Parts: sequence; C-alpha cells; structure tokens
Amino acid sequence: MIVWLNGELLDEGDARIDVRDRGFLLGDALFETLLARRGRIAFLDAHVVRLAAGANILGIPVPVSTGLLAIACEMLLEANGLSDEPRVALRITLSRGPGPRGLVPPENPIPTLLITAVESPPPPASLTAIVATPRRNALSPVSRLKAVPYLDNVLAREEARARGADEALMLDTSGYLSCASVANVFLWEGEKLVTPAEECGILPGVTRAAVIDLAVRLGIELVEDMIMPQRLARASGIFLTNSLMGLVPLSRIETNELAPHRMTGRLQAAYELLLEVEEEEADEF
Repeated sequence: MIVWLNGELLDEGDARIDVRDRGFLLGDALFETLLARRGRIAFLDAHVVRLAAGANILGIPVPVSTGLLAIACEMLLEANGLSDEPRVALRITLSRGPGPRGLVPPENPIPTLLITAVESPPPPASLTAIVATPRRNALSPVSRLKAVPYLDNVLAREEARARGADEALMLDTSGYLSCASVANVFLWEGEKLVTPAEECGILPGVTRAAVIDLAVRLGIELVEDMIMPQRLARASGIFLTNSLMGLVPLSRIETNELAPHRMTGRLQAAYELLLEVEEEEADEF
C-alpha cells in the first residue's frame, strides 16, 4: 500500500513517523474517514471543515489547504490503483507532531499529516446492536471532536462482538443515548425522526448533518432530543449513519427485533441521489 505522509507518496514499509509524535504517545490527534466512489470523494469540504474546526480548538495547525488535500487524496487513489474502484475508504490523520516529554504541547508544533486509502466493502443491509457499558463524557470537549483516542468506542465494539452483535449503542454519563461506536443514531417514533442532541456527547457527523437536511427537505418532522434508552424499545425503526455506510437500519437491539421503517428506504434513496449530485459537482469543478 502507498500512503501520503507529510507531502510525499511512500510505500507503507518506508513511511516513518517520529517516535516522539504526540499522536502516537498521547492521542493528540484528529482524523477524518471519507468515502471515495470511482475517484470522487464525498463531502470532502465538510470533512475538511470539521477537521479544521477541531484543529483550531486543539491548536494544531493544518499544514495544507482543502485544495491540496483533495489533490493529495486523488494522487493517493491513483498511486494505489483505486481511482476506478466503486468504494474506497480514505483516512486523513492529523497529529500535533513530535514534542518533548510531558503533556505540555510544543510552542511551535510541526504537525504530522497522514492519508491512507483502502477498498471498502459495500454496506450491510442491516445491523444488530447492544447497549454497551462504556459511556460518552458529554462534558468533555473531546466528545465533539473526531479525535484519535477511541478506547471507549473500542471497548464498546468489543463488548458488542462478545455478545454476538455488530454494533454498540453508547449512552452518555447522564444515561441519555449518544451514538454508536462508529456512527450516529436515528429513531423513528411513528412518522417523526428523532436523533440525540449534541449535548449528549455526540460527534456531529457529516452524514448525520446530510440526513437531517434531507429529512427537512422531504417534510419529515425531525427532533434533536435527549433520549432515554427506554425509548429504543418503543421505536418503530432505528438506523445508523456514517460516511462509509451511509444509512443502515438496525434489525435488532439486544433481544428486541426491529422491523424496517418504510421511510428509511426513502431517506436512503435520497442520500444516494445526494452522493451522485456531489460527484457531478466535483466533476464540474
């Protein structure tokens, strides 16, 4: 595999990250996961905006512009022979870079920027989930950043695997529904669509934002709310969203079977059209 590291295309065996890099030592880093379809990157601008916003909060300089990031991703796809593949996962990782021992960041950081690309399988038709033990800390600003420390999510996903499920739904420290281990959550309550509020320690997902916008355009009543887990059992449908899988319904939570909601398919179709529009606009650009 070829990677893009600090402005260079390198074989992964030749790529080197400083042993003092704070992303490796302290998790002092951010990342974005993007979907590319036949060389066209979905919602690149939105991902870069989120990356830049997180970097601004942490005080990490972003060493390249959106335009240069787009060129780097295109070069990487081509170098790996992935430009014509139907689904590719791109990951952009930005760390503060090397620093002295201890927690205090260097005054003039030299960030590390890494981009990788691998083929991505098609999304599943549905997923099963459990309500996991690890909680999201809604009071921490890190909960709203796409930050590298993902240990709570790792533990939640491992708990799901051990209990025979695909995904883990996570509550915040106050007991409200927050997110899944790698996705945002939406519930159907009749014809109303409900999703956890940002105050519940969610990551403001790029796909989440797109789905909210689509729901409003389609005339669907949408509420961002504080959701106690008891509402999961009463939901008439639940689906998860992230950049790689789009919208995927849950077929079971714990032992509770869930029937597909008729409007989920409509939103999935609308989201697919939105991706196609994004690709057409990228071609024109």
